[in-house]
Amino acid sequence: MRKGIYILPNSLTMCGMFAGFYAILAALRGDYIPAAWAIMIAVVFDGLDGWIARLTNSTTRFGIELDSLSDLVAFGVAPAVILYKWSLMWFGRIGWAAAFLFVACGALRLARYNVQMGSTEKKSFTGMPIPAAASVVAAAVIFYNEMNWPCSKSAFILLLAFVLSILMVSTLRFHGAKELDFKKRKPFWILVAVAVGFTIMIMHIEIALFVFAMIYLSVGIIENIYIYYRKRSSSVAQ
Repeated sequence: MRKGIYILPNSLTMCGMFAGFYAILAALRGDYIPAAWAIMIAVVFDGLDGWIARLTNSTTRFGIELDSLSDLVAFGVAPAVILYKWSLMWFGRIGWAAAFLFVACGALRLARYNVQMGSTEKKSFTGMPIPAAASVVAAAVIFYNEMNWPCSKSAFILLLAFVLSILMVSTLRFHGAKELDFKKRKPFWILVAVAVGFTIMIMHIEIALFVFAMIYLSVGIIENIYIYYRKRSSSVAQ
């Protein structure tokens, strides 16, 4: 600390924390759509601070700890408050228990990530990343508003809160942007897929965000089920 800190990556981290704090205030006022978009903005800042830190070789222990605290605010507390005020409060004790479980599992997920960062978390993620879980919540809020669907006492939202909480502390493997190596050449179809993805987002971003979030969630679960049965079949064959 006597040597100082790196301003740029840590400033981006603070911007993500501010977006999460704003999401909490907006949710308390009942402005759920601005709150959800604030979480999406926090996700962007969360990706930028890590990318800038690696690009400028300015990764420090201080930055890692600050990033975890910011993530807990923006992707743990903020989505839980939104979930509770937006839908879960109508379930009574079960509702606030589900909201607290989301925060608790998010904190546990971050603590485990910091411990396993140099080993099992080096490539793919162990458990669903907390920014991804928060993105699913924000995308659901935006999608429900766009479709004019009732959210009060929604069984799907309650189930989603429990599922996301369990996935965050699970040992299932989830992929992330850190696995992408932009220095290597990629097949041409990947660029086409990126163009198609951007086109879909531009056409109807509210629906596209929810669809992409649910695809990420579903693909992660399906892939782990496939890996489990493949390992089980190979062990039986031996």
